[in-house]
Amino acid sequence: MTKSAWTDHRVGRLKTLWLEGRTAEQIARELQNGISRSAVLGKVHRLGLSAGRPGRPPASRTPAPRPRRENAMDGPTKRAATGPASLMAHCARELPTGGLTILTVRRGQCRWPYGDPAHAGFSFCGRPVARGAFCLDHAELGYRTPPGGAPSLLNLAGLA
Repeated sequence: MTKSAWTDHRVGRLKTLWLEGRTAEQIARELQNGISRSAVLGKVHRLGLSAGRPGRPPASRTPAPRPRRENAMDGPTKRAATGPASLMAHCARELPTGGLTILTVRRGQCRWPYGDPAHAGFSFCGRPVARGAFCLDHAELGYRTPPGGAPSLLNLAGLA
């Protein structure tokens, strides 16, 4: 059996330095002889010291909210009809000439499919994205809020 690098003296020193607020890298340098920053962090975790340090606020794990991107489709525009048939007709009129393939559609462009993927005329909408992966019109078709629930993607095969 191999001898552990974590002697009682080193563990005691680790606890003292950690509670003083030293970084794992500083502690590893001080303990030397085969103790890496990762080894220090692992030992701190196993000893239960990683929950927090005195005098230091706990690290926030929630990312900062990202600012909402302005989109050309946003704004106080009203549509005369909002049913699925009128939305499909509206979108079909604005199909980019030639359409976009899976290789030409870019980030921020609507990925609503037009046609059958097995045929040559298959393409994607390509208008600016407003919600998820779709433009405003296609997002209204694809995303629904069920009564008393969170929004979900409609099953386009008619199973929803």
